Formats: sequence, C-alpha cells, structure tokens
Amino acid sequence: MGILNIRQFYEPEAEDLPVPARYYPDSLVELTRTARFTEDEIKRIYRGFKAECPTGIVKEETFKGIYSQFFPLGASSGQYAHYVFNSIDLDRNGSLSFEEFVANLSILLRGTVDEKLQWTFSLYDINGDGCITKEEMKEIVTAIYELMGKVPEGCEEEQAIKEKVERLFEKMDRNCDGMITLDEFIECCTKDESIRRSIAVFDTIF
Repeated sequence: MGILNIRQFYEPEAEDLPVPARYYPDSLVELTRTARFTEDEIKRIYRGFKAECPTGIVKEETFKGIYSQFFPLGASSGQYAHYVFNSIDLDRNGSLSFEEFVANLSILLRGTVDEKLQWTFSLYDINGDGCITKEEMKEIVTAIYELMGKVPEGCEEEQAIKEKVERLFEKMDRNCDGMITLDEFIECCTKDESIRRSIAVFDTIF
C-alpha cells in the first residue's frame, strides 16, 4: 500500500473498541522529526488513517481483516498477519497506534537496507529473544505458504518447508549453534541477494 493509500483500514463495532474510545498522537511535529515523512505527508497519512480508524488505533483482529484483502480468495493470511502485527506492536498491548503505524511505514518505505533487514529479523524472531530458531523460521515459512494459498497439509508441502528452513539455516547459522543472531542474519542477507529476496517482506506489510 502506498503512503497515502490507507483506505483498507477500518474499525470494528463499538463494543469491540478499546478503552479509551479515542486516541490522539502526541505530536505531529515530533512524528515529522522521527519519521521520514514531511509534515504535509504526515498530515495526509493521518487524515486517511483517521477516516478509516476513527478511534486512532487498530486492534489485531481488525488488522487481520484488513490484511486478508490484499491476497487471493482462498489464501489464509491470518497467521502471517498475526506475526506481522506482533512485530509492529512494540509495546505488546494488542493494538497499533498511529505512531507505531507511521514508524513501521517509514522503515519499510524509506529505511535503509539494514533497517529493513532488522525489521524482517524481528518478524522471524517471534518471541523477541534476539535469536531465530528453526521452529520460529518454520512457523513463518508455513505462514507464508498459507498466505500464498498453499496450505501445507500434505507431506510434499511439509517437506518443502523443512528443506527451505534447512537451506536458510545452513547459510545463516555461521557458528552452527542452532540459532540465527541479528548479526548473522544481516551478514548473510547482505552478501547473498537470493536469500534476501527469499525472506524479504518489505512490500507485503502495508
């Protein structure tokens, strides 16, 4: 989704709204300073955001509903959307504020390669402990298969996922300790463009 195309964001029924019912960003000036958008861009993004999210916040179930609109009928985007939401919801309060939305949009649209890779690492690092395990990578890869409409129910799909995870770990896990650190992740993705393309999610979040 482009910078100004936020029309997919909508808000659930009143009984589902968090408390308080309205949220306002502290300062658009501060957002302009910290994000990579001009003040006019921030204002235009905010108007679009508020038009579809009158409360100024997005809950996970709402986010999943929005996310599903980007993919073909039959694709299962719920699990992948959950992981994306988890990586954006930095304070883990179950909702996204406008500041969180803009901060991540800024990285994915205008961040450096390293910043984008750090964001991608946080997506794969599901529990946030600073390392990616094979199980975490398998969960994300499985979610990607579901996202593309390839439900991994058969032995063939399961084997394909397992082989992909093994290939990624073979290249990324430099010290063979069964975990991928941020340094290992960035080093491998920086040196190997095919790996970077295979794990890139820069254009699939918004």
